[in-house]
Amino acid sequence: MPNLLRTINMALKSLMLQKLRSGLTMLGIVFGVFSVIAMLAIGEGASKQAQEQVLQLGASNIIVVSVEPPEDSSSGSSSGSIKRYGLNRDDFRVLQKTVPRLEGIVPVREVTLNVRNREFEMNPRIVGCTPEYQDMNHLEMVMGRFLSDEDMRKLANVVVIASDTATRLFPLENPLGRTVQISNRAYRVIGVTKERTASAAIGGSLSGQDYNKDLYMPLDTFQSRINNKDTIIKRTSGSFSAVSLVYNQITLKINHPNIVDEPDVIIATAEMVRETMDKNHGVKGDVDVIVPLELLKQAEQLRNIFNVVLGSIAGISLLVGGIGIMNIMLATVTERTREIGIRRALGARRIDITQQFLVETIVLSGTGGIIGVALGLATPIAFRFIKFIVENYIMESSTAQSDMSQMFLNMTPQIAIWSLPVAFGFSVLTGLVFGVYPARSAARLDPIEALRHE
Repeated sequence: MPNLLRTINMALKSLMLQKLRSGLTMLGIVFGVFSVIAMLAIGEGASKQAQEQVLQLGASNIIVVSVEPPEDSSSGSSSGSIKRYGLNRDDFRVLQKTVPRLEGIVPVREVTLNVRNREFEMNPRIVGCTPEYQDMNHLEMVMGRFLSDEDMRKLANVVVIASDTATRLFPLENPLGRTVQISNRAYRVIGVTKERTASAAIGGSLSGQDYNKDLYMPLDTFQSRINNKDTIIKRTSGSFSAVSLVYNQITLKINHPNIVDEPDVIIATAEMVRETMDKNHGVKGDVDVIVPLELLKQAEQLRNIFNVVLGSIAGISLLVGGIGIMNIMLATVTERTREIGIRRALGARRIDITQQFLVETIVLSGTGGIIGVALGLATPIAFRFIKFIVENYIMESSTAQSDMSQMFLNMTPQIAIWSLPVAFGFSVLTGLVFGVYPARSAARLDPIEALRHE
């Protein structure tokens, strides 16, 4: 033990004689360790965000969505005609009657239209839904109430608005009890929802949703006032386009308390729903079935693949750092040939010389590993700074925010605790592996030739 401490002390003194060179040599290891921790943290953060978005859809839910077919495959796709596609009332009734263990079923119809309050106006997403929509999408109220069964029965002209919608339409007053104009008809505001994180697009059929720019009204009111005869007509200069669609989405909630232990029940139910939709819609391809549980499994698999890929890329940095250490240590052996000869002449064994140079490389790589771990722990802080720059200087100058940019802004890196000892261990192992050859080269020097070296 005393010999090892003495060797470590000698190694530190030798490295301190060339501070700049030792520091530059460590940089490869520092950035290698930092990149391993940072990339895995970003991968974990992106994976966690994806899993949270999937879980928000409900692990026990099955989502059936309408998909607009290509222009050339849908009847009446030209200007001035009606495009018909997607979920209808027959689909709703069949699903309601045939799906086993059905705990709840929530139909949704949505469209983007102009909404006004005197001189204030905007084009929010108008969602026709049932009262169950609130729990299904985890909406919280900041004031007032959400839609009720009585609103549905009476075809009430009432709406619930989201936080951003309330700010845009009612910047100077309390929106509760006020009215908004939609298609020349007045609707009374009965509630305002709390701000909620937007969801990114999941899969090819479920688009991203910004719940803060929504307006909710009873589904029956929507179908009667806005979606009259299931058709919405939009007029532009000299022509019009019309879409005939009953529901954009139907969400089925399956009563299955053992979802974690028996996930196959949800998968089997989803297959039955797919077969039912295929039977009703044939080869039109205007309906798709999304299973959040399947997406969750895919997200977990992607996380593992993502971690392996990012870890491998970052590992290359450690490899480059190791090559740098070997190069410097070989040069050090050449510079210290006379010192090695003197030590051998004084009785040092080959194993002592090997140990001396190995300890130097391990101290070099270990110190770099410690610094790299410290920088890696600062990844969330650095990411917040980058996000601040993007949000305040880059996004402000951009006219559009893509789903990818929203995902970036909503993501927070998650430091994987296991990555800290792994990255540090690899840094030490890198120094050990790449220090063996220079150490052996030093130990094999002939003492007589080493003493003659100038």
